[in-house]
Amino acid sequence: MEPYLARKRARQANALIQDHLRSGRILDVGCGSYPYFLSHTSFQEKFAIDQLAPRPTGSPIQWYTINLNENPVLPFEDNYFSIVTLLAVVEHLNPTSLTGLFREIFRALMPGGQVIITTPAAWSDRLLHLMARLNLVSKEEIDEHVYAYTLPLLGWYFGQGGFSMHKLQFGYFELRLNMWATAEK
Repeated sequence: MEPYLARKRARQANALIQDHLRSGRILDVGCGSYPYFLSHTSFQEKFAIDQLAPRPTGSPIQWYTINLNENPVLPFEDNYFSIVTLLAVVEHLNPTSLTGLFREIFRALMPGGQVIITTPAAWSDRLLHLMARLNLVSKEEIDEHVYAYTLPLLGWYFGQGGFSMHKLQFGYFELRLNMWATAEK
């Protein structure tokens, strides 16, 4: 079921990206060893960050291996990206490092740039653990979830990162099992 869910997340994220931002740079944070989303989206330049080393793909994606729980610093200039995505990632990050990461994302986004997040809805945590026991989703992935977020809590983190509350948007997808959130710089 993992490939199906990755396709759904990618489709949701692509639908949230404003067309005029696609001529810039995108950073996908926590993309895993195979950057499915970056391989299925159109951008001038593509960058990836994950704590895992990439699998050889021959793609033009510029890769950075960083453990953001240990050091939530992005190695990029100010105003560098038009889009930053974190698709099914924040639930794997330590909440104490998340504020610093959101500040870094704000710093690295160009004015008018956008961050897009997807994460399981907090109420779906028990269902995800049941699905993992039934081998419908990756038990390893679900066991690595550190925290379950709500939309108001994601809004608070955006605010702590420097994003204006009137430039946030939120919603649900996949039968309300997952949430999406965007913020504009």
